Amino acid sequence: MQSTRVSTPTKLRAADIAYDAIESMIVTLQLKPGAPIVESELIDITGLGRTPLREALMRMSSNGLIVQLPRRGLIVKDIEAAEHVTLIETRRVIEKLIASSAARRATPQFRQDIFACGEKMVVAANNGKLDEFMAADQALDHVVHEACRNPSAVAAVIPLIIKCRRFWYAYQHEGDMHEAARCHMLLAKGIAEGNEEEAARGADNLMDYLESYTHKVING
Repeated sequence: MQSTRVSTPTKLRAADIAYDAIESMIVTLQLKPGAPIVESELIDITGLGRTPLREALMRMSSNGLIVQLPRRGLIVKDIEAAEHVTLIETRRVIEKLIASSAARRATPQFRQDIFACGEKMVVAANNGKLDEFMAADQALDHVVHEACRNPSAVAAVIPLIIKCRRFWYAYQHEGDMHEAARCHMLLAKGIAEGNEEEAARGADNLMDYLESYTHKVING
């Protein structure tokens, strides 16, 4: 596995750095579903110590990204398409709350940043740049989560978003970046304009797309 040794910004704890690095490997399928979690390898890859690594793995276990199996130890959890449908049902409720809250509470700078992230997703989709698309998607999530000022909703939705992102990487051949970008842009525009109903409708449209995409994978 290719090394992705990371630097450690002083504002982040080592466990957070480890979590972000390993999560990225799981989401982008560098660590594939069913792959064993080997601590010594992850220490070499991240350049971090055993204690922060174990703390990160505990968080991933609670988020459902990894599981403990008898006689096999920790492994990356399989992607279960049917389970993904109920995940989106749950995510829909939370995303609508977050979107409407962000539309109501966002500062002018947040509104500008949110709209800019939406535009970046559209440009990346038009250029067929998946990595840029996913980076803009993640940036949009981060600023919307800050803008909504509802930490309990954000804490609840983050594990669901991570699983959705991994699902996209696993089945990207079934996806439509243009439609996904359009839905994200509707969401971003509603928040940027301070329109709670439009922001919630944008979140609803995005979940409709993810649901149809999931059924396409299941039935395909």
